[in-house]
Amino acid sequence: MKKIEIITRTEKMEDIKKILADHDCLGLTVATVMGCGRQKGHIKKETQDDITTNLLPKIYVMTVVHDKELAGIMNEIVERIGTGSYGDGKVFVSNVEDVMRIRTGERGKKAL
Repeated sequence: MKKIEIITRTEKMEDIKKILADHDCLGLTVATVMGCGRQKGHIKKETQDDITTNLLPKIYVMTVVHDKELAGIMNEIVERIGTGSYGDGKVFVSNVEDVMRIRTGERGKKAL
């Protein structure tokens, strides 16, 4: 199992939901966040001690998927979410050792 964490533009939420649903991934956690990366024009160094950082509204989406779905999801994110501009965001992928559904005690893939 893989945990996917997506940070991207707020207007891309519906696209992300569609991509995940197309890959039979219906469970997700979403938060509104603020952040910035290496976006030109959004970080200005005025002096060595004075740095101004502008934070932009983003969405954070976290989900766990079966290993076999990962490549397809990643490809669709690039194709459907990416604009080729600064601020498109990042996707972080990590291994999930185990998961448990609290209601039933089911573990592993059955818990997804």
